[in-house]
Amino acid sequence: MAGAQFLVVLNTSIVNVALPAIGQDLELTPTGLAWIVNAYLIAFGALLPLGGRLTDLLGHRTAFMAGLLVFAVGSLAAGISSDAGTLIAARAVQGTGAALLSPASLAILLAHWAPGPGRGKALGIWGAASAAGGAAGVLLSGVLTSTLGWWAIFAISALLAVPALVATPLLLDRSKSKGKRSARLDVPGALTVTAGLTLLVYGLGAKDAAPLLGLVLPAAGLLLLSALMPIERRAKDPLLPPALLRNRSVVTGNLLMLLLGAIWVATFFFLPLYQQKILNYSPLEAGLTQLPLAAALMAASWAAGRLRGTLLPGLIVLAAGLLWLARLPVDGAFLPDLLGPSLLIGAGLGLAFVPLTALGIEGAEPRHAGIAGGLINTSRQVGGALGLAILTTLAAPAAGRAAPELATLAYGYRRALVAAALIALLAAAGAGIHLLRGRNRGTTAEPALPGSS
Repeated sequence: MAGAQFLVVLNTSIVNVALPAIGQDLELTPTGLAWIVNAYLIAFGALLPLGGRLTDLLGHRTAFMAGLLVFAVGSLAAGISSDAGTLIAARAVQGTGAALLSPASLAILLAHWAPGPGRGKALGIWGAASAAGGAAGVLLSGVLTSTLGWWAIFAISALLAVPALVATPLLLDRSKSKGKRSARLDVPGALTVTAGLTLLVYGLGAKDAAPLLGLVLPAAGLLLLSALMPIERRAKDPLLPPALLRNRSVVTGNLLMLLLGAIWVATFFFLPLYQQKILNYSPLEAGLTQLPLAAALMAASWAAGRLRGTLLPGLIVLAAGLLWLARLPVDGAFLPDLLGPSLLIGAGLGLAFVPLTALGIEGAEPRHAGIAGGLINTSRQVGGALGLAILTTLAAPAAGRAAPELATLAYGYRRALVAAALIALLAAAGAGIHLLRGRNRGTTAEPALPGSS
């Protein structure tokens, strides 16, 4: 399960260092480059609720293997793409596979480890695998882009999926992942949530190229999403069970994960661009210098699986790291200007991610494990797509010109990083309110991960 999560996050970060090379090869603008990232995030985020529901209906192991297969096909197609349109479409296929893969892996984890010390440690390892995927993504992207070319970053994902496909039927107990065969798929709910999320995120991403679409499509998406609850109340087997959405922990966890996802994706998008376009790093140097951030993220995720009360401190540390990074000068150097903020950002992301995942699945019934896992991952991916669409707009006035001066280009990136820090502070305020309400009710509000101290 850690391997599956590693693959999913790997493909969120592996394109970032390669973006300048892809843009030069395929003649893409900065807005076009954002779609190499967003095509994956939109398909992933929009289809995750459906993927979570299919996980519960088909069985965790079946959904997991189907997601792996689709993911591998999309990765192979991306690797052999010769134009921007094909590459973006292949990235969407990757995202479709990930939308099955990610909730199935979390549901399998919950099914195989009952509440107790084992589940807490498993969640910590699962969270650390996300960080490992981010670390491997930036490193592999730099190494492969510098040696073989950007196509190799997608080919490696297809290769890594093969051993997971072989190992799955050998290692996973089918009896613990049976589907609910008597239930029916909520087709109206699935179509509504998928179309609504797609229109919302796509519209925001298209607003620079087509301002009218940037207004009409998000409005249509919000209108569709607002109709979801009435549809779900009438459904015999709803895609999003109303009881799940009435759970305070589930709602709070998903709202805060939406904000964290915006920060996560934007940070790994802007930092490599800053390093290569402003500091003149090679792809390999950009990958290597992001390893401290990824290592801090891994260590903090592992620790968060064993400790309590890491959510609020993590978000505050994250905001501090982003504000520090936003001061990066045009002539900056790694040790005095990059290392410190990188360590803070990595630690903050890890300390917040694991408790938010636990908060988002707390109280979900076992039969809803797949959809609960799909929902918390939806929030992260949709938050990432929304955040990237908004923050690239903040950077666009400086970055959109044909050949902006370095100082002007850097100003746009700094503005986006400051906005990301403000989002982190907003999430910290929301986490603080949730914790205060929990204390007033005589609870801890933030779930104690089983096995934590």
